[in-house]
Amino acid sequence: MAQMETRELEYFVAVAEELHFGRAAACLAIAQPALSKAIRRLESRLGFKIQERDRWHGALTRAREALLHHGRHALNAVGAAAERARRAGDRQDRLRLVIKPGGDANLLSGILAAYAGRPDARQVDILFGGATDRADHVRDGRADVALLYVPFDDMAGLDHETLMVEGRVAILPPDHRLASRSEITLADLAQETLPRWKGVRWTGAPEARPGPEVTDAVEAMQMIRLGRAVAILPRSLAQPMQPGLVHRPVIDAPNSELVLAWAQDDRRSLVASFVAAAVDAAGATA
Repeated sequence: MAQMETRELEYFVAVAEELHFGRAAACLAIAQPALSKAIRRLESRLGFKIQERDRWHGALTRAREALLHHGRHALNAVGAAAERARRAGDRQDRLRLVIKPGGDANLLSGILAAYAGRPDARQVDILFGGATDRADHVRDGRADVALLYVPFDDMAGLDHETLMVEGRVAILPPDHRLASRSEITLADLAQETLPRWKGVRWTGAPEARPGPEVTDAVEAMQMIRLGRAVAILPRSLAQPMQPGLVHRPVIDAPNSELVLAWAQDDRRSLVASFVAAAVDAAGATA
């Protein structure tokens, strides 16, 4: 395949995400004719059509999906490399940790205390990400490390250490047919409707029906209260108990892992020291 310039890749990703040339041009702050010309030139070099009849149809072809997936990661890598190079010369560099509010399984205080006791400790800035974008914070250099959940978060391009393994619970409305049970199985949830987390690959129970798309736990809980869905979450994410809802352990659901993740090519001692402190702290509370 012909080599692509970073700028061309930015153009493609913008159009693929917006599915509209006018909106993509506005996001890129360039004229729409210039964007269209650049996309046509890129099509010629790649040897396949990015466009179909000069417009996007909402569904990407397999080739476009592959290019979009790898293109996002490539742009993230370029941005992260530039950011790490800039920060490498900063002797007062801080470590940036991105977490989801309530997504630390009560380990964060112990981790920060363990890291603070190390002779090479730096100040730690806590960033709050959404339900699905924390991995991107690490990939594009906005954060150095992230607390993520496997298998829910996209781990492409990241290394990680597991801090905790836990079971999952089903969150149900109180009048649900399974609410009176002390524990349930995945088979019990067959044909139930589970929310689809925006930006997260489907990890629902086998034979469950994908339900409304949600972007965070607040939206998911609202859908459950309305009787539109039930949810299966790592036990720590279901704490504290949601008022008006029922939590039941799903005894045969695959375990989830709370992990500390960082970019695969990030070998800075700043990151390695924090990872080591986090592993030690998590082991002390196990």
